[in-house]
Amino acid sequence: MDLVSPNPGLILWTAITFLILLFILRKYAWKPILKAVTDRENSIESALLKAEAVKEEMTRLTSENEALLKQARAERDAILAEGTKVKNQIISEAKESAQKEGSRQIELARIEINNQKAIAMADVKNQVASLSLEIAEKILRKQFEDSKKQDELVKELLKEVKLS
Repeated sequence: MDLVSPNPGLILWTAITFLILLFILRKYAWKPILKAVTDRENSIESALLKAEAVKEEMTRLTSENEALLKQARAERDAILAEGTKVKNQIISEAKESAQKEGSRQIELARIEINNQKAIAMADVKNQVASLSLEIAEKILRKQFEDSKKQDELVKELLKEVKLS
């Protein structure tokens, strides 16, 4: 039964050894362990704060990107609308200019046609007059070959002149 009954000297030395061990552990082990745990807690907390700040920054940047995209789309739409407007305006101006130029060319062609027509009519009239004179001259020559016919014609003309 020696093993079950404690010896008071052994209890005293065990208590002293335990207290010395507790003092040594407290002075040299617990402070560094507690300091390491505290530092670790602080680093985790700062990392969480940084992560939260980064998350907020990402949210802000995402919203800024979306705003920039909306603005860029609006500018693109405005530029496309302006381009379409300018294109339509240029097309309408070109059509109007082409119509004016076509009308002007048609009017110039009409004037030229009328001028050519007048020249051709004058030429035809001159040719008709010339042909008429040649025909009349040939007829008169044939009629005046005979002097008896000439005398009769002169008498007849004189009678007509007196009658008028």
